[in-house]
Amino acid sequence: MSHPTPDVYEQGKGMDAHNKVMREIRSRKEASYDPHEPTRVWLDEDNTPNGVKRSLTIILNTGGCRWARAGGCTMCGYVAESVDGGSVSHDALMDQIDVCLAHEEEEGDEPADLIKIYTSGSFLDEREVGARSRRAIADAFADRERMVVESLPDFVDREKIADFTRHGVNTDVAIGLETATDRVRHDCVNKYFDFADFEDACAEAAEADAEAGDDADAGIKAYLLMKPPFLTESEAVADMISSVERCAAVEGCHTVSMNPCNVQRYTMVDDLYFEDGYRPPWLWSVAHVLRETVDVDAIVVSDPVGHGSDRGPHNCQECDDLVQKAIKDFDLRQDPSVFEQVSCDCELTWEAVMEHERSFNQPLTR
Repeated sequence: MSHPTPDVYEQGKGMDAHNKVMREIRSRKEASYDPHEPTRVWLDEDNTPNGVKRSLTIILNTGGCRWARAGGCTMCGYVAESVDGGSVSHDALMDQIDVCLAHEEEEGDEPADLIKIYTSGSFLDEREVGARSRRAIADAFADRERMVVESLPDFVDREKIADFTRHGVNTDVAIGLETATDRVRHDCVNKYFDFADFEDACAEAAEADAEAGDDADAGIKAYLLMKPPFLTESEAVADMISSVERCAAVEGCHTVSMNPCNVQRYTMVDDLYFEDGYRPPWLWSVAHVLRETVDVDAIVVSDPVGHGSDRGPHNCQECDDLVQKAIKDFDLRQDPSVFEQVSCDCELTWEAVMEHERSFNQPLTR
């Protein structure tokens, strides 16, 4: 059994009641993981400021997000896949990179232009990934075109970004902002920082970009959460439209990724779901937000993980794959006309939910 506890850094942040509940839920975890193996690795395609690029996505197995061990976000179960004990050695992390490079060589025709590295926490938090490991990883991918690394805004620093840009590698920091609305982020997601902290991180990235000159670019990719708990469908949609617009207006933020909430184990959302108090968002809602924000000054994308399942974003199951394909097409082309090619009778049900659902803990449909 794991025993998550708040360290000094986390004390006094977030909602104490939420954190207490989340620590109890996370303590149910019993699985353990090999620190020499990455959590996950795969090849794909992604839209970047320099066009669509072949990507290698790496989820490193670290000691996990320090905020999650304090209790953490209501919807995030990724810490359950972390190594117990709070830290992973430099040698083990580099073994994980070797496994990922071997996977790329075996599955890909050529090295990917884009490398995305996540830790289910903060890659730039040196308690998760030390400075030595960060620099070694930067060296390992010095021949690539673009890097994306994940971090909370607290740890975004121009000097850390420079470990990558000094190689001439364009570098983006992906920040799990979740929403531009502080009240929703604090009360629904239980994330402690404010939108102003996100703006400060964007300013750090902008400084890193200026210091890199013509050699490389640096910027921010904002991750938003579509429909956290305690919001109705229409409230979630309105919050997403506003959040995309606000993020796109911040200098240094060039991409907004809207992630529809899915039900992960060892989370508050999971407990609510089993008490019929939560339904993941409709895929029609995702499509609606993408259409409504197509003119903002940023790339806006979405990746509905677990689409079509009861625990993931879904419509009626009959049209889920078609709408998911339209969303994927939009991600690559940024053309809202792709949504005109999909239709289903359940869209009328979605419209009724948007109009009449008034209670977040009593979804009108499952």
